[in-house]
Amino acid sequence: MIYLIIALIVLGIIAFAAGFFREKKLKRQLDRGEITELPSIKQVEDMECCGQHETCEKESLLAAVSKQIEYFNDEELDRFRGVESSDYLPDEIEEFRDVLYTMKEDEVAGWVRSLQLRAVALPDELKDEVFMIVGERRT
Repeated sequence: MIYLIIALIVLGIIAFAAGFFREKKLKRQLDRGEITELPSIKQVEDMECCGQHETCEKESLLAAVSKQIEYFNDEELDRFRGVESSDYLPDEIEEFRDVLYTMKEDEVAGWVRSLQLRAVALPDELKDEVFMIVGERRT
């Protein structure tokens, strides 16, 4: 156990020293005109998963992950706002199913998040299909 603690302390010191010397080197390059500015962290707005989270935001079904409402050519479904997931008629369920099966597999999780943010409940009859599609995409 003591070796593990010592190893962690040594790694911390090495990481600190490496960062310190890198910063010093970059400042020297900046002073000599070899670079015009210090490198900064770039925010990537890529639609691919970054791999830094256990569950990719793009594939998450939770509305809390994203607050941005995105429409998938399904604006007509907004009329079901406030309807309980068990109260849909067969024709209304087919409307949801048509939208579900006309989109790409990688859009399904975003569509479900969008429905949640718009307070439109997914019909109970489609939930298993949605979970299957999203689950297959994750594996």
